[in-house]
Amino acid sequence: MPLLARTVLAPLAVEVAAGALAGLPELLVDTRISSGGRVAVALGPGLGTEIASRLDLPDAVVHTIKPGTLASAHDLASRLRDDRVDALVGIGGGRLIDTAKYAATELGLPMVAVATSLAHDGLASPVASLERENATISYGVHTPLAVLADLDFIRRAPASQLRSGVGDALTNLSATADWELSHQVNGEAIDGLALAIARTGAEAVLRHPGTVADDGFLSTLANALIQGGLAMGMAGSSRPCSGGCHEIAHALQALHPGVAGHGEQGALGALFCTWLRGDEALFRELASAMQRHGLPRTPSELGLTVEELTAVIDYAPRTRPGRYTILEHRELDSVAISRHLTEMMHELD
Repeated sequence: MPLLARTVLAPLAVEVAAGALAGLPELLVDTRISSGGRVAVALGPGLGTEIASRLDLPDAVVHTIKPGTLASAHDLASRLRDDRVDALVGIGGGRLIDTAKYAATELGLPMVAVATSLAHDGLASPVASLERENATISYGVHTPLAVLADLDFIRRAPASQLRSGVGDALTNLSATADWELSHQVNGEAIDGLALAIARTGAEAVLRHPGTVADDGFLSTLANALIQGGLAMGMAGSSRPCSGGCHEIAHALQALHPGVAGHGEQGALGALFCTWLRGDEALFRELASAMQRHGLPRTPSELGLTVEELTAVIDYAPRTRPGRYTILEHRELDSVAISRHLTEMMHELD
């Protein structure tokens, strides 16, 4: 009889709730990640002191780090070599979790992610985005064995970080469309389950009437970002969550560093790519959701001119050579890009 199933790498436990951090000791025991509580904990310089005071892990070894770079990940791994612990727990925002994922992977340690912010979809993904020589590089890492998202901390996160998370979740709508386009045009293999999971989470965020001030919306956003990470793990690549939208975001980072958050950049890229596809219904929904959450939808709202954003979009395909999206499909020159941008802006008026 044929084997009609497949194995999917996914966390042993996922919890999105207020006070989730308090359940960490019990989770470590129940999942058998660390029955004795002998774990290392990586914290950032922001909420680190407050979080450390709340941890009910008397045998834990706590490391406060400045996260986000490859050097900091290597430094954390070096410190962990002498700790003789069962696992690493990374508690913080996306940069901290990515740093912890990389360090744990380097040492072959089980890793638990505890999110105190929702800036991007790295909570449960097999990818760590770290800075190296003034460039952000994506590295393959092990998926966290457990993921907690504590709403008590998340609701206190800067609004800009939460907006970036909203944008990153919404980009899946464009990324999955690009993946399907490449499948249709080039025969690129597509994973229907990964596609469905990524799109379902994004649609929940798209149509939720709440804002980042509501716990109900924050739970939906956290789940969508976790689903995006799971989808990438299933696909074996970032394809379900990264298409022309993220090419534009990476081009913005290269040409105009510091302009908005990565998720906000990607959402504007997704809006433009959706416009290029002529998907009027999705364009209207996406534009409405972005306006509701205060995400930039036009060059001026991003702090750029039409000419500057045109140059960014023209450059975007060079950021991901070999990836086929609506940008590669249309092969627009700068004149055509400028025209589409202007028409899109008129539609938004």
